[in-house]
Amino acid sequence: MRRAISPLLVANRGEIALRVMRTARSLGLATVAVYSDADAQAPFVRFADAAVAIGPGPAPESYLRIEAILEAAEASGARAIHPGYGFLSENTAFARAAEAAGLVFVGPPADAIEAMGDKARAKRRMMEAGVPCVPGYEGEDQAAKAFTAAAARIGFPVMVKAAAGGGGRGMRLVERAGDLAAALKTARSEAEQAFGDGTLILERALVDARHVEIQVFADNAGRTIHLGERDCSVQRRHQKVIEEAPCPVMTSALRAAMGAAAVEAARAVGYVGAGTVEFLLDAAGAFYFLEMNTRLQVEHPVTEMITGLDLVALQLRVAAGEPLPLAQEDVRLKGHAIEARLYAEDPAAGFLPSAGPVQLLRLPEGEGVRVDAGVESGGSVSPFYDPMIAKVIAHGDTREEARQRLVRALSGAAIFGPSANRDFLIDALERPVFARGEATTAFLAETYGEAGFKPAATTPPLLAAAAAVAHIAAQRRAFEEALDVDGELLDWASAGALATIFDFEADGVRTKVSLRPLGAQRYKALIADAAHEVIVRSFATPTARLTVDGAALELTFLADAGAVSIATPTRTFTLVDHAARIAAKADAPAAGQLRAPMHGRLVELLVSEGESVEAGQRVAVLEAMKMQHSLAAGIAGRISRIAGAAGAQIAAGDLILDIEPAGDAP
Repeated sequence: MRRAISPLLVANRGEIALRVMRTARSLGLATVAVYSDADAQAPFVRFADAAVAIGPGPAPESYLRIEAILEAAEASGARAIHPGYGFLSENTAFARAAEAAGLVFVGPPADAIEAMGDKARAKRRMMEAGVPCVPGYEGEDQAAKAFTAAAARIGFPVMVKAAAGGGGRGMRLVERAGDLAAALKTARSEAEQAFGDGTLILERALVDARHVEIQVFADNAGRTIHLGERDCSVQRRHQKVIEEAPCPVMTSALRAAMGAAAVEAARAVGYVGAGTVEFLLDAAGAFYFLEMNTRLQVEHPVTEMITGLDLVALQLRVAAGEPLPLAQEDVRLKGHAIEARLYAEDPAAGFLPSAGPVQLLRLPEGEGVRVDAGVESGGSVSPFYDPMIAKVIAHGDTREEARQRLVRALSGAAIFGPSANRDFLIDALERPVFARGEATTAFLAETYGEAGFKPAATTPPLLAAAAAVAHIAAQRRAFEEALDVDGELLDWASAGALATIFDFEADGVRTKVSLRPLGAQRYKALIADAAHEVIVRSFATPTARLTVDGAALELTFLADAGAVSIATPTRTFTLVDHAARIAAKADAPAAGQLRAPMHGRLVELLVSEGESVEAGQRVAVLEAMKMQHSLAAGIAGRISRIAGAAGAQIAAGDLILDIEPAGDAP
């Protein structure tokens, strides 16, 4: 390498920090991690050759503090900084400060970041260059009336977007004029918190198009190429969920046209390194420039798997002053790759982010499957950052082979602790529209509608299996704690085979299960007068192979004294016995209480004590995991007490306010 870039400081966290460090180590580079108090025990901190603490958990006090990261670089002797994605990766001031400190910034020049980092200026520049763009408003007048007039001219639906960032933050779809003012306020607040800049733009919302992005790469000598495209159409709340390469409807001619436009966009700003030019592609084959991300993308592994290239290695070589080792004609796309993002969120509760200790994380890999994870069993998902647990990527000779491999890998995964979207991902991947390669940006909304994702019911055979697993796990815990007890005595009693009674609550319904051993790891489960036979084929924590009523069932489990969590190939659920459920209900909020559904920062209180509210009325805004969530009154009545304070960090379950029911008001 021509320029020394070791040690390399990675100014990020989680899976991307680990991913960068692994490639750096393979190239012989020493690595330095920076970490917040919340990440002190995280895997990426242990993996690095050195680690420097940079502040408390909230990102503005740690990962977004430029001076803290530069101080860490100086203290560790780092010669280069890789920003990963998110946080400061597209921050012009950070890139300039790093260069001023004599550090190699593994990314484009600061001028290129500035040119493309502001969506409004970038879009104006692309229009001047003749690149087709989505109709919109990019004006400097940020007053609400300017946006109202622009929206009327553009036509609804429109998209409100933060000019300074991406990743779904500061972005809102507005379908009618009456909702625009609230969307502008929320998007601006979210943008200010995430990027330090509340500037907004408007674009006409193309709700049934494909989101297709081109991966570009450039070296310091001006050679610029593209590495094909990625289809990122499967999105929820403008956050990408499933990505793939190549795009299912791409043709050679269209790829050449979009690739050429992306390369010209990069050249126009003197780009160096890895970048992504994003387009909307309509059903007629017309494409429109959206933005350029001047960094590595979350979904870069699908490009790596179809090109055989390590994009981080290319980034590091270019940053060290080496030329790109390939020309455009050397790029070959082989097979198909699909990536799914495993998030800590609850799909059955409107995809609310989840946080907390990770009791068990099982992410099996296999042929053609890659896993990039940032957490592990015994760790935790922090409320301060993006709720991503891992990315699971599958490659195959065909798209269908890649899809089936990804479904199989997710079916063998298990996440116990925070709620996760595993079951939702499997369901989406199995939908005929996705399987046929026909998914657009409207896919998730059209598939799941207002009701959202609803997991399959917990059937009697699953209850029988859960009872058997809970029973055997309890036996083994007791056996391990006992002194000098023969294993043959398990399931034996002097009065004969005794039944163990479970009082499970599943899907809001309490069900009693009577489990009686029949010998040789066979059990009879009685549920509502119907008998189910369970045969235990193997039992090695945390996995078990059973036969329930003649059907084979493989599962992952976690059982303790009061609950059992089960992950089958399609369904994840936790059952608590009746006694534990009663204890939980004792702490449940009263109907008029509004409690925080997750850890986060109480951004705003929209009501005051004594004010009357209607059921469903927005009363507070909570920011968690980089997104803002509106909280609504559960009942109509009068605000009798406000316990929360705007700007304060609150924990899940903390009381925000009390509502006195309308019938009780004086």
